[in-house]
Amino acid sequence: MSDEIDKFVGVRLTRRELLKRAGVGAGVLMVPGLVGACGGGSGTTTTAGATTSTAGATTTTVATAGTIKVGFVSPRTGPAAGFGQADGYILDLVRSKLASGLEVGGKTYAVEIIDRDGQTNPAVGASVAQELINSDRVDLMLATSTPETVNPVADASEAAGVPCMSAVTPWESWYFGRGAKPGEPSPFKWTYHMSAGVTLLADAYLSLWSQLETNKKVGVMFANDADGNAMRAGFAPMLEKGGYTIVDPGPYQNGSNDYSFLIAEFKAEGCEVFTGLPQSPDFATFWRQAVQQGYKPKIAQIGKACQFAAELEALGSIGVGLASVFYWSPVYPYASPVTNLTSQELANGYEEATGKQWFSQVGATLSLLDAGIEALKASGNPLDKAAVAEAMKTLKVEVPIGKLEWGKQVRCRTWLYTP
Repeated sequence: MSDEIDKFVGVRLTRRELLKRAGVGAGVLMVPGLVGACGGGSGTTTTAGATTSTAGATTTTVATAGTIKVGFVSPRTGPAAGFGQADGYILDLVRSKLASGLEVGGKTYAVEIIDRDGQTNPAVGASVAQELINSDRVDLMLATSTPETVNPVADASEAAGVPCMSAVTPWESWYFGRGAKPGEPSPFKWTYHMSAGVTLLADAYLSLWSQLETNKKVGVMFANDADGNAMRAGFAPMLEKGGYTIVDPGPYQNGSNDYSFLIAEFKAEGCEVFTGLPQSPDFATFWRQAVQQGYKPKIAQIGKACQFAAELEALGSIGVGLASVFYWSPVYPYASPVTNLTSQELANGYEEATGKQWFSQVGATLSLLDAGIEALKASGNPLDKAAVAEAMKTLKVEVPIGKLEWGKQVRCRTWLYTP
């Protein structure tokens, strides 16, 4: 890892400084481990022999060797909609940069990115993926943010023999959540994933929590879903090895409106630490009920929920001091190979264009698009699905979230907020 990232390890920030950088009361800076398993609308319209690009206000006609179609699925609505709020901005950036085509193997290809909303619903995710595969006939599929979106898109791509790259879901949720078995060969040939795992998340949390005195009892909120199952199987044992006692009242159903059974057990056991990977609306309901019922742990660190400023603001004063994770920030010393923007330039541009604060998904979404485009270039023939899938096996590229090299992991880095 670069010295620029290393210098932030263990740095203590004031509340004011971290709020300025991250928009939350505490944060974990995660440089994802990148794991590979072997194997809305478009900004362009295609005509015979040429492509007319309508990105931005400029119209240009480009002679091409053909059109590469890229499907992009993310949650723009539903419980995980926060992850998709930067999609329009990022997609516009990439479409603009590719308006003159993509050169691969001495030939120039037009690129059409067709984006769809998975609605944080596995059935919808599968449906839009099938539409992109069968009707739009995409050459490459990209999917991001939570198993409810990523897993059904990856499954549809695997079944159809379409190369697919996904991100921003713990790799255990993606791999085991799709039916792979520990110790057995990978059942996947066409689908690849880039993300940190729950054990890296545990490492990061432990490094933070050790700096605060607690009774080391951890109340955990794990849903009956791919993320919850992955956390229970991999994350909880890591905490136990770190000297913490896990209090797990059992799985709950997403969308529940009563979390009293969780809260009662956490209070009875005196859990001074609370963590989990709930969907944002579920956590908001839980936290309001926890406050009402008098449960206030010394540490509350939540993955997935609490990453978006609007959701923290909606909690009002009871959201102060909550910790979450962030897996990209403007201080990352990496740039986008497609847009040539540094992480700082990307954050500045997003804030200026939208009036909103940067958040991790800005860098992660661009990184997924960057990696997908680089895989197309590395294939030698972007219209050959097998060649694209083969190129992913050994893909090495630097993207805003870090250096992607399939099969290797990068150690987490942490920031600790002190009031």
